[in-house]
Amino acid sequence: MIERLEFILALARERHFGRAAQVCHVSQQTLSAGVKQLEERLGVMLVQRGSRFQGFTPEGERVLEWARRIVADARAMRDEVASLRRGLAGTLRLAAIPTATPIVAALTTPFRTRHPEVRFSVQSTTSGEIGRLIADLEIDAGITYLENEPLGRLTAVPLYRERYRLLTAVDGVFGARETVTWEEVARIPLCLLTPDMQNRRIIDRHLTSVGRSSPPLLESNSMIVLLTHVRTAKWASIMPAVLADSFRLSDRVRAVPIVEPDVSHLIGLVVPEREPMTPLCAALIVEARASAAGIAQDIAIL
Repeated sequence: MIERLEFILALARERHFGRAAQVCHVSQQTLSAGVKQLEERLGVMLVQRGSRFQGFTPEGERVLEWARRIVADARAMRDEVASLRRGLAGTLRLAAIPTATPIVAALTTPFRTRHPEVRFSVQSTTSGEIGRLIADLEIDAGITYLENEPLGRLTAVPLYRERYRLLTAVDGVFGARETVTWEEVARIPLCLLTPDMQNRRIIDRHLTSVGRSSPPLLESNSMIVLLTHVRTAKWASIMPAVLADSFRLSDRVRAVPIVEPDVSHLIGLVVPEREPMTPLCAALIVEARASAAGIAQDIAIL
């Protein structure tokens, strides 16, 4: 039964029978037979079939929800039993929003010291994708915004508050200033993240509140692209203080605090809201709570 539910989860992720079979390391025929056996066992059609995968039936969508819970619990049971036998091990899969990637090491480094047999997989993605990856059991935890948009069924540990800087040329309009207001920033051309990033939506809200309506000169989903443009001293951008501090800016670029209002947004660790937690998630929660005060203090002085 667990294997068949794993097939359903893979099919939901891949939306294709062949690719789902590949990730499950079985033939397409085996996967299709397993789904068919599950349908016979439950007495309902789960998948809308045609020449290709067309989606799940209403009953299939409900089974998918149960499959996520059951498979997650089965994995958690296996992990806990294994950890009792050999200690904490395996791969801890993390995802972080791009603006929070500089603080990932503040969690993984002390975690590795306590649990040297654990490996790590870290990816950068959007806040919405983090929620989906956790729901689909593709990652164990995420680092994301906690306040602005619905989190869903997740347990959260606050880590720090994100504050913002104008990255601009030293000889630019505001290059010599100690602070700059949101209204002033709204007057200059900017390069920003793409609208699918929550950081961009947050910045847009603040700029709109002071009357900005013009689109940015450049959009990218890569912080590296924005930073390389800013380093030329020919472009300006708005970035979190922690990110601006993490990259060595050229002597021609300054990071100027944005005030009036001095806004901030809460960033934290999120894991599935599940009891009992997997051993890896439980240990990560402990580490996050132990490290949060230090992380917040380090960022507050930037």
